[in-house]
Amino acid sequence: MDGRRGFRGPAALTCHCLLVEAANGLILVDTGFGLEDVLHPHARQSPLFLDLLCRPQLYEGSTAIRQVERLGFKAEDVRDIVLTHLDFDHAGGLDDFPHARVHLLADEYRAATARKSPLDRQRYRPAQWLHEAHWVTYPTGGTNERWYGFECVRDLKGLPPEILLVPLTGHTLGHAGVAVRSEDGWLLHAGDAYFFHGEMDPDRYRCTPGLHLYQRLMQKDRRQRWHNLRRLRVLKKSHGEEVTLFCAHDSLEFERMEAREKRTDASPLASFVTSEQPLQPSL
Repeated sequence: MDGRRGFRGPAALTCHCLLVEAANGLILVDTGFGLEDVLHPHARQSPLFLDLLCRPQLYEGSTAIRQVERLGFKAEDVRDIVLTHLDFDHAGGLDDFPHARVHLLADEYRAATARKSPLDRQRYRPAQWLHEAHWVTYPTGGTNERWYGFECVRDLKGLPPEILLVPLTGHTLGHAGVAVRSEDGWLLHAGDAYFFHGEMDPDRYRCTPGLHLYQRLMQKDRRQRWHNLRRLRVLKKSHGEEVTLFCAHDSLEFERMEAREKRTDASPLASFVTSEQPLQPSL
């Protein structure tokens, strides 16, 4: 799965979230698993993923809310949450920030609430976000705004222009990346547009057999997923000095980002807190 521990060792994957400190409060990009997922995992998540495919190690101290608190903030300081998509391992912490506005593509909201297919009923877990009241949705098309060749890019209501929603459909029908401009250039949280760092190698595409199979299992639109994957590879090759690209679950990319934060030691982004546990939400 992760390409680092052979066929028999457990895979070290992450749920990589970002915490952005803005003038009017904190902005969280994805939430990972939440407190209720830790306390009541079988009531909140699909048995298929919980017991067979992922088997996440769930610890309260690794949830986004507890990491935010360790940074000296409170839940209500997180004013906005921007979601790449609503899969259970990206949206489980929404309940921990009940006052936050939630920003996502409208196609993702429709698919998650309809849950038409068997796969949708496994991946979208309404128990994680039944109490959300402050949704802000955005159409996938209808705008001419572009960002490094990616079209239909969205400014987000009430948020600074340094944070953009970048449609990257394929993994889900409303999947998006989230671009954040810092003093050191742009970051692009690509969510689940890819899973393994070798997929972004500009010279030779590489992916572990387990993650290749998992992506095929979870994709909603194969053509669009591969189209966006190719565009991300071009982005990294052509603009790698300007844009730092990473996905949600690659532990090596996470470790590189954490090391980057320690080197710069000054950024509008809050710290990245490391975790070696499988599928842990990490800021």
